[in-house]
Amino acid sequence: MAKTIVVIGALDTKGPEFAFVKEAIEDQGHRVLVINTGVIGEPSFEADIPVAQVAAAGGSSLGALRARADRGEAIAVMTEGVAVIIQELYQNGQVDGVFGMGGSAGTIIGTSAMRALPVGIPKVMVSTLAGADTGPYVGSRDVVMFPSVVDVAGINRISARIYANAVGAMIGMVETTPPDIDEKPLIAASMFGNTTILVDRCREALEAEGYEVLVFHATGTGGRTMESLIADGYFAGSLDVTATEWADELVGGVLSAGAKRLDAAAARGIPQVIAPGCLDMANFWARETVPQKYNDRLFYQWNPNVTLMRTTPEENAELGRILAEKANASLGPVAFFLPLQGVSMLDAPGKEFWWPEANQALFEAIKKHTRPDIPVYELDNNINDEAFAESVTNKLLEFLKQR
Repeated sequence: MAKTIVVIGALDTKGPEFAFVKEAIEDQGHRVLVINTGVIGEPSFEADIPVAQVAAAGGSSLGALRARADRGEAIAVMTEGVAVIIQELYQNGQVDGVFGMGGSAGTIIGTSAMRALPVGIPKVMVSTLAGADTGPYVGSRDVVMFPSVVDVAGINRISARIYANAVGAMIGMVETTPPDIDEKPLIAASMFGNTTILVDRCREALEAEGYEVLVFHATGTGGRTMESLIADGYFAGSLDVTATEWADELVGGVLSAGAKRLDAAAARGIPQVIAPGCLDMANFWARETVPQKYNDRLFYQWNPNVTLMRTTPEENAELGRILAEKANASLGPVAFFLPLQGVSMLDAPGKEFWWPEANQALFEAIKKHTRPDIPVYELDNNINDEAFAESVTNKLLEFLKQR
C-alpha cells in the first residue's frame, strides 16, 4: 500500500536535492507531499505546501519576512509554522513518514516538525549536524539523524549515495509493520543506578498484576522522554521514584530534565506514586569539570567520567518544596513515600552520602508544602529495601484499581 511521506526543506536554495529525493520516493511507489520552508527566493519546483502558508502558520507573512530580511526571525517563524502544519496533516491522515535535509537552519526547522509528531511515525533528518550533539534536535522523539557527510548542496557522487541511502531508510521504515504485542496497561517508572534494586522489585510485582512497566533512566533525556510520553497519553500510572534530575536542575548538574519534570502525570491526572530517589546527589562529568564553587563539597566518583556531588540540607529543603508543588498540581491520585534510612544506595547508614540532617530537611519540606489531602508515608527503610518497594507498589496498584 502506498504511503504518504512528507518532505520538508528550503526549495529556493536546495531544490535539486529535494527533487532528487521526491523522485526517489515516488519511484518506490509512494506519495510525496512537499513543504517549502525557503524564504529568500522562488522555489525550484512547486511545493504542495508553499512557504507563504508556512509563514502564516508561524504567525507572520512571507512579505514581512522578506521585507525585514532577518534570518533569525525567518527561521523562528518557519520552525513554528512547520510544526503547526505537520500536526494538521497528521490529524488528517496525511503523514506516514517525514523526511528532511539541511544544514543548521534546515535541521532546526525539519526536526521541529518531527518532534511535533508521536513516537512511531518514521522520521529521517539528513543533516550536517548529525555527528554533533543531536539532543536539541531529537528531543524526546525517535528522530533518525542521518549524517550528510558533505554539505547538503547539490548532487554529486557522494551526496547522491547518501540521499539514496536515507531514502532507503525511510522507505524501509514506512513499509515495515511492527509485530503484534499484547497491549497491557503501561506504567512509567524512573530509575537511576542507585535505585535499580527498588525499580526492579517494583517492576516484577507490577508485571505480575498484568501491567507492563517502561523504565526511564533519569539522565535528563530519560526524564524528558518520560514526561513527553505521559503527556501523549501512553501511561495508566506513574511510579516516579527517582527524582534526581531535579537536583541537577537546581544546582546546575549535567543531567537535568528541565523545570517541567513531574508536570505531565499531574496534568494528565493519572495515578502516581512519588519518592525522592537519589535527591542526595547531583551529577557532573569527570571531577575536573565540576564548577570551582563546589570544591569544598562531598563527592563520590561513580566512574571515571561521572562525579556525584552530595546535596546539602539547604538544597534538599528547596527540592522538597519543588516536589510538593509538583504533586499539588495533580488532577488524579498521588502519594509520597519517604525512605527514612536513605534515598539511594550511597545514602544509607555507614555509606558515603549518609547525611541525616540533609534528608530531614528534604522530608520536612515535602510534608510542609504538600496539600493536606495528599498522603505522605514515612517508612523506616532505605529506598532499595524490599519493604519499601512493596509499599510503593501496593499504593500504586490501589490507585489503579480505584479508577
